Amino acid sequence: MKSTLLAAALALTATSAFASAEKYVLDPSHSQVVFSYNHLGYSTTTGMFSGFEGEIMFDQEDPAASSVSVSMPVIEMITGWKPREDHFMTEDFFGAAEGDLVTFTSTGIEVTGEDTANITGDLTMNGVTQSVVLDAKLNQVSEHPMAKKPWAGFDATSTLVRSDFDLGQFAPFVGDEVEIRISIEALKAE
Repeated sequence: MKSTLLAAALALTATSAFASAEKYVLDPSHSQVVFSYNHLGYSTTTGMFSGFEGEIMFDQEDPAASSVSVSMPVIEMITGWKPREDHFMTEDFFGAAEGDLVTFTSTGIEVTGEDTANITGDLTMNGVTQSVVLDAKLNQVSEHPMAKKPWAGFDATSTLVRSDFDLGQFAPFVGDEVEIRISIEALKAE
């Protein structure tokens, strides 16, 4: 009898833990991936990715059990100057074509505070996959005041070395380190 109760309790615990991760999908209209780099020591050039999609399996009770997966079309990169965007699509940099993506898939989450975590994951860009760490912060989880649905917001930062992704053309004159700032909103999937 005791072993049956124990087995039932373990099954219930395992089911509850699995069931507590809830799927959220990114709201592309309120999500940005912004990057910046030093240009010849004169200025900091900034750009961003748009048109991306992704999902978060978010476990509020055990954030370390959460996961994230995002993809961004390379050709949707915006820099504020069309000739630069065109240059980034050439063989000097991405050599990008329709359908080429930048992807990030988490491989682990280390909770560092009440609303912070380091999210480690595989970033694939320009055909190269590297492990990167995002310093992430949960901004808020609540009912969206206008949509009247569960919503979550996160910010994250990281620094990438573009030559690690075979994108190091013109380094060190054009900065090899690229600062990444991410801000996303995600709605709970139905």
